[in-house]
Amino acid sequence: MIPFWKNIPFLRIFVPLSAGILGGWYFSLHWQIALIAAVIALPVYLFFQFSGQRNKFYHGWVNGITFNILFIAFGIALNWFNQLPHQPNWAGHFYKEGNVVQLRLLEPLSEREKTYKALSEISVVYHQQKARKVKGRAMIYFRKDSIAPSLQYGDVILVRSNLQEIKNAGNPGGFDYKRYALFNGITHQLFVKSNEYNKLPQQQTAFFWKTMYNARSYILQTIRKHVAGDMEQSIAEALLIGYRDDLDRDLVQAYSNTGVVHIIAVSGMHLGLIYGLLMFLFKRFNRNRRMKLIRAILVIVLLWLFSLLTGASASVLRAVIMFTVIIGAELLDRKGNIYNSMAASAVALLLFNPFLLWDVGFQLSYAAVLSIVLFMKPIYNWFAIQNKLLDGLWKLNALTLSAQILTLPLCMYHFHQAPTLFLITNLIAVPLSSLVLYVLIFLMLVSPITVLANATGWLITKMLWIMNQFILWVDHFTFAVVDGIQHAPVQTILLYAIITAAGIWLIEKNKTALRWLLGCIVCFFAVQSFYRYQTIQQQKLVVYNLSQHTAIDFMLGDQYYFAGDSVLLQDGFLRNFHLKPSRIAHRTYHQPNLNTNKVWTINHKTILHINQSYRYDSTKKITADVVIISQNPKLYLNQLQKTINCKLLVFDSSNPQWKLKYWKADCEKLGINYFCTSEQGAFVMNL
Repeated sequence: MIPFWKNIPFLRIFVPLSAGILGGWYFSLHWQIALIAAVIALPVYLFFQFSGQRNKFYHGWVNGITFNILFIAFGIALNWFNQLPHQPNWAGHFYKEGNVVQLRLLEPLSEREKTYKALSEISVVYHQQKARKVKGRAMIYFRKDSIAPSLQYGDVILVRSNLQEIKNAGNPGGFDYKRYALFNGITHQLFVKSNEYNKLPQQQTAFFWKTMYNARSYILQTIRKHVAGDMEQSIAEALLIGYRDDLDRDLVQAYSNTGVVHIIAVSGMHLGLIYGLLMFLFKRFNRNRRMKLIRAILVIVLLWLFSLLTGASASVLRAVIMFTVIIGAELLDRKGNIYNSMAASAVALLLFNPFLLWDVGFQLSYAAVLSIVLFMKPIYNWFAIQNKLLDGLWKLNALTLSAQILTLPLCMYHFHQAPTLFLITNLIAVPLSSLVLYVLIFLMLVSPITVLANATGWLITKMLWIMNQFILWVDHFTFAVVDGIQHAPVQTILLYAIITAAGIWLIEKNKTALRWLLGCIVCFFAVQSFYRYQTIQQQKLVVYNLSQHTAIDFMLGDQYYFAGDSVLLQDGFLRNFHLKPSRIAHRTYHQPNLNTNKVWTINHKTILHINQSYRYDSTKKITADVVIISQNPKLYLNQLQKTINCKLLVFDSSNPQWKLKYWKADCEKLGINYFCTSEQGAFVMNL
């Protein structure tokens, strides 16, 4: 029998290519290693390609090994050359503090609470009156009260503000923003005041992208004009073109908790709806081969324009490439292989951007499609329903349930949660959001007709209000989501092994798969027990790097005790983004009380917290292993040294930068060890 992978040639490319990209990143492999491997493997591969059938038959394994080595080497080289810091003209190689840089805005300004933000291209660095052309991208932030509203896409500006390399906050379990930005070609950021930039007379724009941005602006203006309510407007913007800047954080969390966040992130589902609408509109273009060709071209072009209009996320690109392959196969009267189409689209995306392998949308998109292909039919066949309406409802539930099977381990790994009421919310939200999407498209078409546009906007507002209220109502149930899940990569792999073995056992009735299933379950719980033992034994101090705030956690076993600003107990975003990841990573449970102590002694180690003006008492000297200084207290270190025998000073990020400079200089003069969270990330110490 022919192995299944023989019928999926692009899968045989995708696996070694991915291995090369991953290996190149995690082991920092140079492109020269890839070149050496390719030079050795290529002659052997070509020799067996042109040798006789006897050699191919008896030494096919050699042919297979060299084939994989070639694509692994290609993946390593792809990873290396797509990293901006490895390019000789990268801006970071030439920029020095105080240099003037020339930037070009690559998108229109987007409004934030205190700033305007835009992605920019670094084109020139001026050093000692010499201009050097460079390459790089930077995120630029303008103060809201100082930015001229005339700045737009394509404008060229000179900036005197310091160009800063992007750094992570360094908090345990925190989001790796530096890597995320690098994978998107962004390595620097600037914070610009009104007197630190000048707009140059020239403008550098591309006609296509200017048209796309103008179209997005027109769509946003139309939605804001005809759709009432801030929440309804923000959902409409996200649903139609993936614009997420106006979304309410709590509302997004509610959509995530209830398992329907994919609705407000333009994905393959939206492309499928657009594809279905286009095929319906052009169904008459089916009379002859010429008309079929015109229909195929129109549908493909419109799908690609829509994907670019929405920002071309990984899931959207996956869908549009697959639909392009499907339409092309239909045009050529060839039956496509869904697995090969998926692998082909994945290879195409990795050739465009190899770092999409780390993109959560990329992973979830392919997991969802593969899960539907594998499990939709077996789940749907559980029940035979005669009533068409009930059968349609069951089919929708079967689709939702099958999509969750392979995406759930990824959700638990990346988002540390698992929705429990996703069947109910998807049953209502998916059809309703699909209808809203079609009505929004209709609104764009009739927007010049005021009366019709107002009526359509009113209908959209009501439908979105109903959907939002339903999602918020479901989210109020405490059991709507299982939160705080912490799975290591090995546990995620074991979960996929369990799903695979269970699927083969249930569908194929394979007894060997049952033994593998039981073995994987045992391994999973063994790993879980190991991490549980580590959790019970842990005793740590964590001082977080949180700008303008003090946050201290004592991780004692499976519980934590918090000391810091009370606002962090009230602000859900700050707590969930900065503190919660660390607590999940340490597998600790919530403690409701605010610990207001100033001195803690744990395992014979004393931690002292100073957050206000300190009174010096030389008659009673204190010995402290760690002194945490926060909230800019009135403090003189030479006097402090006389009253406290301190092994280490920790300055948290609530202290101003100008004060930290003085304190650090004093520490170096007095020979005091110190740690600064704003520069070194969170301070973590075993107690």
